[in-house]
Amino acid sequence: MDVRHAVIGGSGLYTMDGAKILEEREVPTPWGLPSDLVTIAEIAGERVAFLPRHGRGHRLLPSEVPSLANIWALKSLGVQQIVSVSAVGSLSEGIAPGHFVLCDDLVDRTSRRPSTYFGGGITGHVSFAEPFCPGLRGKIGEVFARHRHPFHPSGTYVCMEGPAFSTRAESRLHASWNAALIGMTALPEARLAREAEICYATIAMVTDYDCWKTDGEDVSVEMVITTMKGNTAAVRRMIPDIVSAISGRGDCPCRQAAAHAIMTDPAMIPLEARRKLALFYGKYWQAAR
Repeated sequence: MDVRHAVIGGSGLYTMDGAKILEEREVPTPWGLPSDLVTIAEIAGERVAFLPRHGRGHRLLPSEVPSLANIWALKSLGVQQIVSVSAVGSLSEGIAPGHFVLCDDLVDRTSRRPSTYFGGGITGHVSFAEPFCPGLRGKIGEVFARHRHPFHPSGTYVCMEGPAFSTRAESRLHASWNAALIGMTALPEARLAREAEICYATIAMVTDYDCWKTDGEDVSVEMVITTMKGNTAAVRRMIPDIVSAISGRGDCPCRQAAAHAIMTDPAMIPLEARRKLALFYGKYWQAAR
């Protein structure tokens, strides 16, 4: 049976009341192994895949996360919707630690991460104007509202390379762009999910004010971990309701994002590229025959 929904985040997210663990699965991919075993659990009557982004025990730096393998592995299980959970810093006075943000836009400040499935003999360009699925964000927002958890329905996420936090000058620059958040994990994950035609939304959990704000303590690992524990507990309580809410969604433009994206003549695509990407685009190659 396919697993239609996935959560990418910390391994503690699926240790919740009412979650029935069905199996842990190693999923080999053309890009190597994912961050860790994929745990498949039954929640709210649905099969949900959980993947710890940084590996169990938080072993992988943001730049080391094997996002190509992670997204391919989830697609191979039948996943149509991914809810990403990510810790972020705030670039706005009104977005306080403990608040959640359902981001609607991205600025890419990364530099060392493989960020596309295209290449190697296949050229494609997906639309990425709206990097987070609006329909998925809307359903998650309804759950936050019912639980009365403080959240913001939109906001721009600046994704930096890391692993060091921002300098004060960088933080002030990012805040001057009217961006809401600074983090290290939304990319290339969101872009790869779009190329894989998977609906994707990020629950950005604010752990601190970034260092543009000088009237308080500068961000530290201890500060992040303390707030993160409370944030994770809140999301864990809401995941069953989130799964129920998103399970009722119908088709979505995200799931045909590559319908007109591939420019390469199917007859000219090398066998190796075809083998790697048939999971995503084989339906289009078949239609072109």
